[in-house]
Amino acid sequence: MDSMVGIGIIVVIVLILLIILLHYIPFGMWIRALASGVHVPIASLIGMRIRHIAPARLIDPLIKANKAGLNLSITQLETHFLAGGNVDRVINALIAAQRANITMAFEKACAIDLAGRDVFQAVQMSVTPKVIETPVVAAIAKDGIELRAKARVTVRTNIERLVGGSGEETVIARVGEGIVTTVGSAETHKQVLENPDLISRTVLAKGLDAGTAYEILSIDIADVDVGRNIGAQLQMDQAEADRRIAQAKAEERRAMAVAHEQEMKAAVQEMRAKVVEAEADVPRAMAEALRSGKLGVLDYYQMKNTIADTEMRESIAKASAPTGSVSDANGSGK
Repeated sequence: MDSMVGIGIIVVIVLILLIILLHYIPFGMWIRALASGVHVPIASLIGMRIRHIAPARLIDPLIKANKAGLNLSITQLETHFLAGGNVDRVINALIAAQRANITMAFEKACAIDLAGRDVFQAVQMSVTPKVIETPVVAAIAKDGIELRAKARVTVRTNIERLVGGSGEETVIARVGEGIVTTVGSAETHKQVLENPDLISRTVLAKGLDAGTAYEILSIDIADVDVGRNIGAQLQMDQAEADRRIAQAKAEERRAMAVAHEQEMKAAVQEMRAKVVEAEADVPRAMAEALRSGKLGVLDYYQMKNTIADTEMRESIAKASAPTGSVSDANGSGK
């Protein structure tokens, strides 16, 4: 009885050890790699398990690379995987580059992948160029007519500048800048409409692909439309602005004239007030002169007679004046 219990315990221990061994030693993966002609040491597979790496994510790309004739090791793939790269995508890119006779080293492909670029798509674009369509770009010729152009840019990936090179946005921006420059330097918008390839030649001559991850193969103008007459609109706006300025200056002059008139009226009123005040002082001055003896009664009466005589002469002069002249002086006309 005791011997049976001991045998059962031994069997359980052996099964537990076998399960642990099968967990850390993927014999199935090792056999599959060996059958595919790829020699992977058992120790490497055990190390992957310990480092929590699924062996299938490295073994399958290694088998694929070996079948394609790429001389790679499991250590290279594991290093790229631990760095955060996509091993399967890198292997696919290397195979595609090999088939297209494009020279690409494994380290270069890993650098492109770690830089955030899709290395497999980059290789595909090197073989099959991509067409980038720009948005509608508005530009104004020297005659003031607006042109709205759209271009199609055919680009090919430049593998050497893929790391650190700018992307599609830069290419689109530079092409738009070239369109604006070409249209803006044209004397009339008709020159651009008659020769749309003028834009393509000018833009290509600028070398817009410098510093980008692409090589521009061609630039084709897809559409050119005539927009607004900006020159005429600007002239109308300028005329309206001039009119408002003239109106403001006229209003300023009118306000100054009104202010001057008000000042003159105030001055006249002030003078009249002074005259009234002076006339009011005359009787007081005469009374004071009579009291002080500086003016005698006879002198006073002589002054009054002189004033009366003067008023009489003025009335006679007005009465003897011609009727028409008096009427004209009064403004009646008749």
